[in-house]
Amino acid sequence: MEKKKVVIGMSGGVDSSVAAWLLKEQGYDVIGVTMQIWQDEKEEVQQENGGCCGLTAVDDARHVAAQLDIPYYVMNFKSEFRKNVMDYFVEEYLRGRTPNPCIACNRYVKWEALLHRSLSIGADYIATGHYARIAKLPNGRYAIRNSVTEAKDQTYALYNLTQEQLAHTLMPVGEYRKEEIRAIAEKIGLNVAKKKDSQEICFIPDNDYAGFIEREAGAATPGNFVTKTGETLGRHKGIIHYTIGQRRGLGLAMGEHVYVTEIRPKTNEVVIGGPDEVFSDEVYADGLNFMALPDFPEEIRLTAKIRYAHKGAPCRVKRVGDDMVHCVFEEPQRAVTPGQAIVFYDGDCVAGGATIR
Repeated sequence: MEKKKVVIGMSGGVDSSVAAWLLKEQGYDVIGVTMQIWQDEKEEVQQENGGCCGLTAVDDARHVAAQLDIPYYVMNFKSEFRKNVMDYFVEEYLRGRTPNPCIACNRYVKWEALLHRSLSIGADYIATGHYARIAKLPNGRYAIRNSVTEAKDQTYALYNLTQEQLAHTLMPVGEYRKEEIRAIAEKIGLNVAKKKDSQEICFIPDNDYAGFIEREAGAATPGNFVTKTGETLGRHKGIIHYTIGQRRGLGLAMGEHVYVTEIRPKTNEVVIGGPDEVFSDEVYADGLNFMALPDFPEEIRLTAKIRYAHKGAPCRVKRVGDDMVHCVFEEPQRAVTPGQAIVFYDGDCVAGGATIR
């Protein structure tokens, strides 16, 4: 029987490197690909970029592919990344929202663009080194399942994948803990066995989001810090410098801890409040994507995560429009942030998700 062909996205890190080895061990015909998404920066800037963007990622991935004796290519996805990730990131911050570029990259670049190109060259699947699993459920639908390690679980960032994408995806790393993956890399002699994980957004390696946005869109316009009733408290540097729940860097002498509770792009105001005002028990969200469930019934009890590091909390979810849900948590949650994803879980499967309004 002919081997199934799989294109694996290789970032030069230990997870995708071991994923490639696991797939080869499982009998797949494996092709390694690094996605070229950096723009037209100077070489030294490309060299510095971490994650899946830099030239060092290409060097490391190419070396691993040679060690594993698999074909390796670099594919250009610069325009897709610019449009769907970088431009989106800037536009959302200018609208007073806090985007999640990794979710956009997963859906529109790592999956939509890579899968289309991979299928066109005869591949059966694409694969990644994400800590997540894919399950085909009794109802016939595909869903992302929690990985075996809660500490590294990446299901939140994958909620927006489609049924078609999931049907053609493999995630072998989801069955392992991080220390097991590193141990496998050591055992088979991969040079990336001890390589550190990338923490920052790949196209902002210095973590200066506001600086990046100003370089892209021009200087931010200062405005007023206000209370929720409209009282002016002071001046801010521009809304791109702030996110919901932020306490540090406000420059306000209030005599107590205060937080950003709302951003008002229309009036260029940043609303400040006390600790209690940063909690909310309800969320409206749109841009729905269904996964384990084909749709939400009129009302359903699920667990929801409102950010990547959120532990998840029980809630009631109700459809309130063609593309809108209203979520009420059993207990108030801290810093519900417009622009972030809310991801709903039914047991250990992603039921679906949406974008917080």
